[in-house]
Amino acid sequence: MRRFALILALVPGSLAAEEFRILSGDDILAALTDRKLAYEGGATQTFESSMQTHYFSNGPSTGTWAVRGDQYCSVWPPSDIWACYNIEQKGDVIRFIGAGGDLTDGTYVE
Repeated sequence: MRRFALILALVPGSLAAEEFRILSGDDILAALTDRKLAYEGGATQTFESSMQTHYFSNGPSTGTWAVRGDQYCSVWPPSDIWACYNIEQKGDVIRFIGAGGDLTDGTYVE
């Protein structure tokens, strides 16, 4: 038992829960391109390499997405206003953080 405790002491955080990490622009592209996320309530969203995004909840909606700096941005017609979000990831969960601090979590769908 003492040897096990010593090993744990030498490897701090090895058993700590995984935490969200902030994604850079390149990380965002890698995390979202040609992927699909599922959201609470049953909605899903795909992110095509053509930079089209499709959101499905009570019917389809198609918009455009981009990475600007280190943020995910999207625009949904008929609006021409882009909304941008900081992105974090923890395992299979992608977190969108809005300008006002609002959080939306999506989980990868295979």
